[in-house]
Amino acid sequence: MAETFDVIVVGGGPGGYTAAIRAAQLGKKTAIVEKDKLGGLCLNWGCIPSKALIRSAEVLHLINDAESFGFGINQVNVNFEKIVQRSRGIADKLNKGVEFLMKKNKISVFPGTADLAEKGKVSVTDAEGKKQVLSASSIIIATGGKHRSVPGIDYDHKHIISSSDAMVLPKIPKSMVIIGGGPIGVEFAYIYSSFGTQVTIVEMLPHILPMEDDEIIKMLTLSFKKQDVKIETEAKVVGIDKKANNVNVKIETKSGEKNIIGDVALVAVGFSGNTDGLGLESLGIQVEKSFITVNELCETNVRGYYAIGDVTGPPLLAHVASAEGVCVAEHIAGQKPIPVDYKNIPSCTYCHPQVASVGLTEKAAKKAGYEVKVGKFPFSALGKAIAIGDTTGTAKLVFDAKYGELLGAHLIGAEATDLIAELVLARSHGATGHSIIKTVHAHPTLSEAVMEAAADAYDEAINF
Repeated sequence: MAETFDVIVVGGGPGGYTAAIRAAQLGKKTAIVEKDKLGGLCLNWGCIPSKALIRSAEVLHLINDAESFGFGINQVNVNFEKIVQRSRGIADKLNKGVEFLMKKNKISVFPGTADLAEKGKVSVTDAEGKKQVLSASSIIIATGGKHRSVPGIDYDHKHIISSSDAMVLPKIPKSMVIIGGGPIGVEFAYIYSSFGTQVTIVEMLPHILPMEDDEIIKMLTLSFKKQDVKIETEAKVVGIDKKANNVNVKIETKSGEKNIIGDVALVAVGFSGNTDGLGLESLGIQVEKSFITVNELCETNVRGYYAIGDVTGPPLLAHVASAEGVCVAEHIAGQKPIPVDYKNIPSCTYCHPQVASVGLTEKAAKKAGYEVKVGKFPFSALGKAIAIGDTTGTAKLVFDAKYGELLGAHLIGAEATDLIAELVLARSHGATGHSIIKTVHAHPTLSEAVMEAAADAYDEAINF
């Protein structure tokens, strides 16, 4: 006999466990199936442990700059093994935290691989091969994504590695070629260059972080060059030759073919959906290019089945998955949730300087037909940034000239990934340039850059 639930969630990542908790809060008998560790790729091999590594890189950066703060430090010993251990320890701690949340909310957890081939049922096979069948009227697919590879280039997890491999390298490589200049590639470029690795980023498009504002990326590119990170844009990888102790990455550029030698090549070209082996074909659930097709409430084309998070395609962000999880759980419970507003999703890259944005870039706003007002405020004129010794950066806001609506916000600099929340909230509440200007910001804070940038758009800037 199948054990019966109201809701079964397949996948225990940020979307999955959030959906399970919200469903349980709303009185639904809930189960979650996870084949690896609760928390998914994000908590165990992505968002959290990578930020722990970034924090170690930031601490090293601060130590190296200690003399400017009045401290003399003669020698710094980097224990990379301990740095990695700290990162893994943080991931393990948060994994246990999710396990606690499952118990707290009385959610049944079934470790194992899920098969959804039979309508209304989930067959779970554990590590020992034992099978158990669960049934529910509502099934949420939250199986996440898996690392994509470059055609013809296979991971060997030693010299050709994924971002998961990059988080547990046994030692700091002398050189690294990063294939892909998106957020993951850029973050690892910052991490390893901070520890002394000679890093080269190879990006097919005209600039790294191709979805970000052009001016912001010009600043980041200049900063990376100062950090001795090499960047090859409009470059296509045509092959990798593996040797005994390194790799030769062959690229095609506008100026011809180049060879880049590195101890390792990190492939960071994005993710595809984890849809293989789930039995979706038997159910008739629509899948396009490995991603499940859903509507605005994350419903699939088959009644009773939902999909959330990376398995549904871009934007592949943990906070999007969590928001979708809440939306689906509330819909199942008979509430009337507001669908996720995909036009107001913050994008964050945790390199140094940090990059964060929401909404339209200046170029996109103009292309959409808006007449715009643009305001900017450099961190070099910001008292708090000067005080903390981190003045690289700027705040750039894009407004509709006619109505004053905030169309987009683009930040680069210290704590930009925290500062962006104010602007996401501002956009969700219909803030205008003048409403931001008239909102009193505490002094001295980094957030004053937001107010000053808005003021600059209307020729009212006080401190610049």
